[in-house]
Amino acid sequence: MKLKRTLKHRRDKWGRQYRRHLRVRNRVSGSTERPRVMVRKTLKHLYAQVIDDSPTAGSKTLFCVSTVERDGVKNKGYANIENAKKVGAAVGAALQERGIKAVVFDRGGYRYHGCVKALCDAMRESGIQV
Repeated sequence: MKLKRTLKHRRDKWGRQYRRHLRVRNRVSGSTERPRVMVRKTLKHLYAQVIDDSPTAGSKTLFCVSTVERDGVKNKGYANIENAKKVGAAVGAALQERGIKAVVFDRGGYRYHGCVKALCDAMRESGIQV
C-alpha cells in the first residue's frame, strides 16, 4: 500500500522522521485479525493506538492508551521507559479483553530502542504476539 506524500519533505529532523514513518507504513498494515499498534512519542507523553487497517473498516482506531490520562485522572508521568512499560501492559490487557492474540507493530519512524522497545516488550509479556 503506497501512501500519498502530502507534506513537504523537509531536510530537518521532523521531515526525516516523517519519511522514515512513510517507509515503515508502506510495509506494515493491520487487519481485523491482526491490527496495527502505532506508537507516537512527544517530549512529555507516549501514545499507543490500535488500528484496524482492513478495507472494510477503513483504518478505524479501536482504542488508544497514553500517559496523559490514566483512569480519568491527569498523570504526571512522562515518556520514559517505566511509563512505556505501563502503557504496553495496558495495551496488552485491552487486547486480551477483545480477544486479539497477535498484532503488527508500527514503530512510527522511531528507532526500536528505549521507550519504543519497552512498550513492545511489555505487550509481549502480557501474552500478545508481536
